[in-house]
Amino acid sequence: MNGEIVVVDDVTAAFTTTVTEAFRTRPNDGFAIALSGGRTARSCYERLAADAGDAIDWWKVDVYWGDERCVPLDDPDSNYRLAREALLDRVGAANATYPMRCEEGADAYQLRLGELGRFDLVHLGLGPDGHTASLFPESAALDAPPGRLVVTNDDPLGTNVHPRMTLTFEGIARARLVVVTVEGEEKIEAFARVRADDPTAPASRIGAERVVWLVDHAALGGATV
Repeated sequence: MNGEIVVVDDVTAAFTTTVTEAFRTRPNDGFAIALSGGRTARSCYERLAADAGDAIDWWKVDVYWGDERCVPLDDPDSNYRLAREALLDRVGAANATYPMRCEEGADAYQLRLGELGRFDLVHLGLGPDGHTASLFPESAALDAPPGRLVVTNDDPLGTNVHPRMTLTFEGIARARLVVVTVEGEEKIEAFARVRADDPTAPASRIGAERVVWLVDHAALGGATV
């Protein structure tokens, strides 16, 4: 697998520390972050909003998304709504937000990322089936052509509902730092497959300038690092 495994007692606290440090050491005045979805992401964003304090100047932060369900932005299943409720509404400001809008198509977001250049940080999770972002096992997005940073995608196995828009592996690789948060016993098998470079676990293909896996003891399932 690519990256550094950091075993932590509290994934949300470690995530907050990692994001804060990435902001502090950013190479430019701005800070471009791509957010995720899911239960762990919600907990991470709530903790970040509560504990970041003055360490992050949100007026310097541009917010993007690594993937999105093709539902209205105010739908309970929307990753945008999750981030807004857990983070953006709580910190009160961000320089700019760029939701993924499926009705505009992937090309519009592709152009936006072309203008951006690089992410400072991309936050990802790990699904029990080994997926990350909306890059599902056996899905078309796993074989996106060179140069494609964003695509629409579906889960051919039917485990994850709703059509999606997602960063490709090439889009993720544009990050200076990728932070993958993994917690809970339900992730034991998936994380073991990632560590073994199992090609059927898409998350095993994550790559970037730097990749950090924040993993709690439960997700390790007694394994050693």
